[in-house]
Amino acid sequence: MTVSRIIALTLGWEDLPKSASVHGASRTERVREPVPGLLLETGDGWLLLDTGFNTALLRDPALRRRFYPSPNYQPELPPGSGEPLLEALDAVGVAAADVTAVALSHLHVDHAGGLKHFAGRVPVHVQRAELDYGLADHPEPERYSMARIDYDDPRIDWRLADGDVEIAPGVTALLTAGHTPGHQSFVIDLAGGGGYVFACDAADLTENITAERAIGSFLNVTPSQTVDQIRRLKDIGARRGYPVIPGHDPVAWPALTAELADRFRPH
Repeated sequence: MTVSRIIALTLGWEDLPKSASVHGASRTERVREPVPGLLLETGDGWLLLDTGFNTALLRDPALRRRFYPSPNYQPELPPGSGEPLLEALDAVGVAAADVTAVALSHLHVDHAGGLKHFAGRVPVHVQRAELDYGLADHPEPERYSMARIDYDDPRIDWRLADGDVEIAPGVTALLTAGHTPGHQSFVIDLAGGGGYVFACDAADLTENITAERAIGSFLNVTPSQTVDQIRRLKDIGARRGYPVIPGHDPVAWPALTAELADRFRPH
């Protein structure tokens, strides 16, 4: 069994210095990056990769000041007063109740904030090293953009991995630590052949991949070690003939969204 359909979701945006995504880039040049999510139709049902922001932490002024204290980083929700994740699912005809599992690339606020919609309902895949870091040494993870309120919930049915693992038919999670201690990327094998390597935040932008530029945000590794992870993903993509998709590229993500919508358009 493999993945029969992929839907790309845009769950918000973030305005930030390019140096946050590319090591050594200008601190004055800014980029407006999409906040991604992916829906994968597998033999086990719909698998959701990443969940966007926790809207409560953005819409409440006091919480926003706590969890987003730096004016250098400006998160942005889509228009409207509802829940962006639920609205994005509804827009593509998938109910939240149709999601049978969730996987997180990592625990940063722009990826784990929508877990509240699935706690107690479906299994949630993450690397053990990521959750261990996120639940330890408070308040250090919060200073590194992890909001414990997003994921410290006894209702969550964690499925913890220790390295590379197939988490659903046709979906392999790859441990690509560096951006965070347990960051994971994903290889997707499509029914009928072909597939994609989703780098997630192991490579934010296309130039991280094509020019093998180190990422700008990393923890407990050197910049060159983040390039090692990019090269590993490129090697996997080359061997399988799959493109490597950056996690937050403002040009590549909308293009992929349109490509997938056309490729999997109902006939």
